[in-house]
Amino acid sequence: MTVRVRLAPSPTGNLHIGTARTAVFNWLFARHEGGQFILRIEDTDEERSRPEYTENILTGLKWLGMTWDEGPFFQSQRLDLYREAIQKLLDQGSAYRAYDTPEELEAMREAQKAKGQAPRYDNRHRNLTDEQQAAFEAEGRTAVIRFKIDDDRTLTWNDMVRGPVTWKASDLGGDMVVARASAGGQIGQPLYNLAVVVDDIDMNITHVIRGEDHIANTAKQILLYEAFGATLPAFAHTPLILNQAGQKLSKRDGVTSIFEFQKLGFTAEALTNYMTLLGWSPPDAEELFTLPHAAEKFGFDRVNKAGAKFDWDKLDWINSQYLHALPPETLLEAILPYWQEAGYAFDLESDRNWLLPLAALIGPSLTRLPDSVAQAHFFFSEILPYSSDAKAQMQQPGAAEVVQAAVDAIASETSLSSPADVKALADQVAKAQGVKKGLVMKTLRAALMGDMQGPDLAESWVILHQRGFDVARLKAALGLVEG
Repeated sequence: MTVRVRLAPSPTGNLHIGTARTAVFNWLFARHEGGQFILRIEDTDEERSRPEYTENILTGLKWLGMTWDEGPFFQSQRLDLYREAIQKLLDQGSAYRAYDTPEELEAMREAQKAKGQAPRYDNRHRNLTDEQQAAFEAEGRTAVIRFKIDDDRTLTWNDMVRGPVTWKASDLGGDMVVARASAGGQIGQPLYNLAVVVDDIDMNITHVIRGEDHIANTAKQILLYEAFGATLPAFAHTPLILNQAGQKLSKRDGVTSIFEFQKLGFTAEALTNYMTLLGWSPPDAEELFTLPHAAEKFGFDRVNKAGAKFDWDKLDWINSQYLHALPPETLLEAILPYWQEAGYAFDLESDRNWLLPLAALIGPSLTRLPDSVAQAHFFFSEILPYSSDAKAQMQQPGAAEVVQAAVDAIASETSLSSPADVKALADQVAKAQGVKKGLVMKTLRAALMGDMQGPDLAESWVILHQRGFDVARLKAALGLVEG
């Protein structure tokens, strides 16, 4: 048997972290089993589905590396298939037309509520005669299609995550609607549970992997599989992603869409790595891995039943590890959009000789990509403000002479093409001025960088020299002393 799994998002919003984690688990299982990953867009909700959400979902999955083997298939293009299936249910007596008005349904619910009962359809139109149906039609009533549910049934399946799951059919709310209201004996818009089952049968889906909030749907869908005489797929209901309060992560918690995580500066590799750990424990306790590497070890025996709390600190740490490991060329491409948004002026082609060393310099200190804006800001301004510590350093005895000696050395065309050249210049100044090298390095850091803290001085100076900023800064620092 070839394993076939599917991701079936609804384009009623942007790609959510929960849907993306479901995609990761489906993808990992398919790759682990040498199977196929199918993408299906469940867009039968005409009122809420939007093409821009479909585009967001497709773009987000591609960015995450969730390549699919078949699809995307669109339910909106498969309506005839669903209507044929519904007609089959009607013909075999598994479904019927129900003509209840909204007012009648509301009155039924209010009566149940008054008795302390859970709201449910009481199946009152299950056995209408032809004459009764004709009378309702004559009144101009429209009919939904309801699927018959035997309340005496107990449904059990062996969930790949949760083990045996039992659900009473009497808790499913009565005969369920599988098609919206339509007049004149027509079959209206097919609904979710019906379309899902028809699609999964038609696409030969062997394993249905989705969040635990679908468990009640699974019970309903098992009944539909049986009505169509189809083989049941295996089911795996994964834990929900929770906020720190232990509640289901939602828009109220702030960032939830993949696009927002991308904009915050997380890499796709770090995000998929973290999502894999939201509910799954690697057998070797490893925390950093690529998707193909995780697929080699993935299995639902190590997927937790309990909800997975979203941990921003853990995601930040994972992201930092990926950023620190990026080669300068790759990192530069990733941070350029943030520099451009900050208004930093550069020409990628002509300035690449100092942009690449700059990316290499700040890379080890990044947690998220936007951090590169603050880390690189003083490389994009010729003159910068001085901290109180830098000003105090410039007032130290001998500081002005050190800076002037550095200016003179640059004027004499001393090479500054590598950190080794910078260190040689510092040694030269210390010897010529008869001062300790510590004074030289501290003073030059204060003069060139405006602060006593920051990235490596030698590497920074090389970049500033390539930009032609070092002499201007040194002379500005001399002004602090003279002033």
